[in-house]
Amino acid sequence: MTAIPLSRQRRFVPPQVSLLALRVWQRNRDVYLNVWKSELIWPLVEPLVTLLALGVGLGGFVELDSGVDYVDFIGPALIAVFPMWTATAECSYGSFFRMDQQGTFAAILATPVSVDEVTTGEVLWAMTRSVIGVFYVMVMVALFGGINSFAALLIFPFAIVPGIMFGAISLAYTAITKTVSSLNYFFATYITPQFWLSGAFFPLEQMPDGIETAAWFTPAYHVVRPYRALAAGDVDASHLLDLAWLTVVGIVAYSIAIVLMRRRLVK
Repeated sequence: MTAIPLSRQRRFVPPQVSLLALRVWQRNRDVYLNVWKSELIWPLVEPLVTLLALGVGLGGFVELDSGVDYVDFIGPALIAVFPMWTATAECSYGSFFRMDQQGTFAAILATPVSVDEVTTGEVLWAMTRSVIGVFYVMVMVALFGGINSFAALLIFPFAIVPGIMFGAISLAYTAITKTVSSLNYFFATYITPQFWLSGAFFPLEQMPDGIETAAWFTPAYHVVRPYRALAAGDVDASHLLDLAWLTVVGIVAYSIAIVLMRRRLVK
């Protein structure tokens, strides 16, 4: 696969991707399989602590107007927001170190693998880590009774779309990041607000209109809604619109990541 000429980088060229992108994914998978025990701490402990502290602890003092138990309310939402952190971390800190500190990308690009395939492989790996995170959190939520329908199993194929989207958004930012500390701005101004304002922890319809409107524009909002509906077995056509929203944003973010990674890695 030939590199994109510098003269063509000023306009968008469709991604040039082959099955070699899976080799990049495979490389990250092999590293993960060697360190997976140490990687279990955050994806397991933090969601569990949050579920215990808020769903079980605080939930005993919270009464929702809908009559839904608070643990049933936040449980499915945790399946959405914690894998968001996993995909984001993989394509931010993980990709940055592979690109800037470890020289992994430079070594890969010395082979027939192209920049577009490196970008695609990274995003696919972020999606994989996100789906793994969905499994971990779903098991914990199910143990506490937060899953009330077999329709919740559809969360797994659904999770592919937000996993790709969050990975692509994160990689697009990482492509323009010069120092690892700059990634803190991304988490503080983009990821953390979504965590709290996606409707995961309180009903947005009871908040001022401005907050609910702002939340609609955050990707996490469109993940929390269908996950909560699937867990309760209460899905309607509006959740297909959430899927469409996530798909469009994912395609745009992936396209931006392709362009910015070309500019960063093609010398």
